[in-house]
Amino acid sequence: MNTAVFTPASSIDEVIHRLNLLIEQATQTNNRIGYFASLYHKVTVRVKEGILKSEFEDGARMERLDVFFANRYLEAVHQWQHGQRPSGPWAVAFEGTRKITVILLQQLLLGMNAHINYDLGIAAVECAGNNDLHTMHRDFLAINNIIGSLTFEVTNEISRISPLLSLFGLHAQNGQSILIQFSISNARDGAWGFAQELSGKQGADKQACMEARDASIKKLAEALKKPKGLVRFTTFIIFIFEWKSPRKIIGALYRYHKVYIRAK
Repeated sequence: MNTAVFTPASSIDEVIHRLNLLIEQATQTNNRIGYFASLYHKVTVRVKEGILKSEFEDGARMERLDVFFANRYLEAVHQWQHGQRPSGPWAVAFEGTRKITVILLQQLLLGMNAHINYDLGIAAVECAGNNDLHTMHRDFLAINNIIGSLTFEVTNEISRISPLLSLFGLHAQNGQSILIQFSISNARDGAWGFAQELSGKQGADKQACMEARDASIKKLAEALKKPKGLVRFTTFIIFIFEWKSPRKIIGALYRYHKVYIRAK
């Protein structure tokens, strides 16, 4: 993690370990990058537990998908930390971590936007390799649904950190949050379609497909980071009453969600 060249994780346990290190580093440096990392730690632990409990169609394949998927995030973080340029959606998300007025919910959803809307389709194609992409559709939906459901859960739980969240309709209690629907609905509708579009493409065609997707999801990220009208006003009011210390917020998210894997 400290070298200039990124070394991919090779197992889900290694992914969890690296996320732990990232969260600890973010806590020590008071860095908001630890917000999404804390959520993603919970997602990865949940996938690991699902594999142990045989909840997926193909547990070994699910671990491969999870590792390909997580490496997209870990590499983006590595690039950002070493002065390299990550994908457009991740660049916007990481830029958002430097702005105190981008509230916690926005921070989480910026990560969701980049990781599901852009990374998940690429990871699925990489995991499928020469096999038919459609054979892993159920596992693709499973990991997508886990991320979506945990995001709703987390946004309910962060009301202590962001006490005005529910008062302005941005809370996830009824599943109709403006900000959440902006990110999650688009992700569920578009991630598999992007994977299908990318599958089978090679060379310049593949690169062009990824660049077009990068540009469109980057626009979504920019709109999410800088909302307009009433949403902009309400997020500012929420910001006024939200906790301001990244270290304290990361500590609350991470301590609450730290789950220890238990074997069968």
